[in-house]
Amino acid sequence: MLPGDVFLKLEIEQNLESNLTNLIKRNTELETLLAKLIQTCQHVEVNASRQEAKLTEECDLLIEIIQQRRQIIGTKIKEGKVMRLRKLAQQIANCKQCIERSASLISQAEHSLKENDHARFLQTAKNITERVSMATASSQVLIPEINLNDTFDTFALDFSREKKLLECLDYLTAPNPPTIREELCTASYDTITVHWTSDDEFSVVSYELQYTIFTGQANVVIAHACTCLVGFAGLCNSADSWMIVPNIKQNHYTVHGLQSGTKYIFMVKAINQAGNRSSEPGKLKTNSQPFKLDPKSAHRKLKVSHDNLTVERDESSSKKSHTPERFTSQGSYGVAGNVFIDSGRHYWEVVISGSTWYAIGLAYKSAPKHEWIGKNSASWALCRCNNNWVVRHNSKEIPIEPAPHLRRVGILLDYDNGSVAFYDALNSIHLYTFDVAFAQPVCPTFTVWNKCLTIITGLPIPDHLDCTEQLP
Repeated sequence: MLPGDVFLKLEIEQNLESNLTNLIKRNTELETLLAKLIQTCQHVEVNASRQEAKLTEECDLLIEIIQQRRQIIGTKIKEGKVMRLRKLAQQIANCKQCIERSASLISQAEHSLKENDHARFLQTAKNITERVSMATASSQVLIPEINLNDTFDTFALDFSREKKLLECLDYLTAPNPPTIREELCTASYDTITVHWTSDDEFSVVSYELQYTIFTGQANVVIAHACTCLVGFAGLCNSADSWMIVPNIKQNHYTVHGLQSGTKYIFMVKAINQAGNRSSEPGKLKTNSQPFKLDPKSAHRKLKVSHDNLTVERDESSSKKSHTPERFTSQGSYGVAGNVFIDSGRHYWEVVISGSTWYAIGLAYKSAPKHEWIGKNSASWALCRCNNNWVVRHNSKEIPIEPAPHLRRVGILLDYDNGSVAFYDALNSIHLYTFDVAFAQPVCPTFTVWNKCLTIITGLPIPDHLDCTEQLP
């Protein structure tokens, strides 16, 4: 066999083996799909039979209820008829008795008027006259009280409402899955308000909200497994750390007591008598802890704005020297934030408005008050000194090379996992990360020698900085 034929044979064999592998794989997938289709058909048969039996049972129950009501109402009609006829019979007997008495008096009076003997007439007429007079005067008492209107004609059997309800009878299905509207959801540093919509909300009896901390794509995959969890009367923790809020009547709910700067998975279950269906998982995050500058902590030559978000160096006092006073052992121009953080994840940004001498970072409460941050073991900082950028801790400096015109610094503090990272916030570039086993609460701290710095706090952690987004 020629060498060209050998290579051709190998190529054909490789193509055939590859195509055969793909065909076997596809055939296996089709067999799996076929098995699922057959299983689905079996489920349809079983469920339809069960529903048909349930329909018969429910209809028999309705018929039984109608027959019971028919018997009850029929008995009431019979009892009413007997009572009325008994009263009427008594009234008829009383009327006949009165008629007989009146007829007897009339006959006697007429006979008396025909008497020709004057003495006999006077003797009988006086007695008859008194009796007739008494009968006429008491006629209202003698005549029985008769109600001629109580003949059942004011009663009616009106089943129009029930007929309409029966005509509307139909089988009920579980509601369609709700949709979490992430664009409508809002968050603070410890709350998230979840909004959702439902295509058939009128058939929904209640909603159930489920949520847990997002730890990677894995717990998104298993999220639907939590739909089998049964809600309790209140907030409860499932075995898989899913929290459940049952019996929600509106299409929104605010969850309180969440961790700041943390991403959560949310699911909403729509429930009625036929069953329930759950939404696709939605990922929402809390914001970071908001804070402001503490004017009481500011150096006397620094000015803090009225909103406590900007710190400015008094430029008139800096013209005598081109070097920060801390570098000449005269003191630090610093200001601290008004919070001490001892847990959670937090992110804030600092806008650098033309300053060329500044330090941005964290410090323990025990850090020296008049020392540039990063110059001791109780503080960590990113610093710029003219055209030199460094990160500094315990006086050890490491040069960094940010963009020439760094205008906005992002700080990501993960207290529980022990890290503080600095970023070029505008260009999404990582600058440096300190790994720290924090032993005390830390406070955001800022030092500025010229111009000003402005802080932006209460932000959500950007997605590109959220390590959980990058998990497989």
